[in-house]
Amino acid sequence: MSAVTEVAGTEVAGSEVADGYRAGRTLPLRVEALRQWRRRRTLVMGGILAALPFIMIIAFAVGGTPDERGGGNGRITLIDTATASGANFAATCLFVSAGFLLVVPVALFCGDTVASEASWSSLRYLLASPVPRARLLWSKLVVALGFSLAAMVLLPVVALAAGTVAYGWGPLKLPTGGTLAAGDTLPRLAIAVAFVFVSQLVTAGLAFWLSTRTDAPLGAVGGAVGLTIVGNVLDAVTALGSWREFLPAHWQFAWADALQPHLEWGGMIKGTVVSVSYAVVLFALAFRGFSRKDIVS
Repeated sequence: MSAVTEVAGTEVAGSEVADGYRAGRTLPLRVEALRQWRRRRTLVMGGILAALPFIMIIAFAVGGTPDERGGGNGRITLIDTATASGANFAATCLFVSAGFLLVVPVALFCGDTVASEASWSSLRYLLASPVPRARLLWSKLVVALGFSLAAMVLLPVVALAAGTVAYGWGPLKLPTGGTLAAGDTLPRLAIAVAFVFVSQLVTAGLAFWLSTRTDAPLGAVGGAVGLTIVGNVLDAVTALGSWREFLPAHWQFAWADALQPHLEWGGMIKGTVVSVSYAVVLFALAFRGFSRKDIVS
């Protein structure tokens, strides 16, 4: 039966469609996930995130706990209560890593996914399988976001387990005074991790868009990390006033509102709206640009 089929992203008239071919069944998510799981960078990044809590425990053991050292610069942060309980330690690990460390796996998984295929000269063969371009991007994006979420869950889970062994299980002691009941700690930490993931969707969108524009994975990953840092710098410019509220970086620590006696949603809702808005635009640009791109790699 004569039909029009898509090969390497172009329509070719008069070609034959193989019996049983379904565009939606090409490049299954499980296949793409297995391919990405076997990548060395996935294992290395997972090892780094899993090792961070143990490095911090050793650092506190060698340098003394925050209570033993005293206040220091007078600022009160989660680090001051890091060793109060396993929950406090998990919150502290999230606090010290949310600003930069957790940006790296998101940029890596989303920025490396398409550009790496181009650098290996395997992208055109995937599209000639034939895998429709939209299906290729969708599979890679879903898997990349899945690995990014797994990275963000891995860190606090390991920190909570290691911290509980090292410092015991108990209520979450708040730096400003008061405590959060132990029974409420896990749901609140889950909310905090969920918001951190949502706030990093901008980095994911930047990395994924750049990944469709370049054949250099390092360029896509580095560009996304660099632009994220620029956003953090701009947020520090107080002269911008209320304009900073349109920067995703302005809301990156709004998850701390989830670790208060009375859960506050205002900052997290505003941060979610800003982050998702930017991410939707960037993902749309990636799909639109890739659909029209000449694939030569």
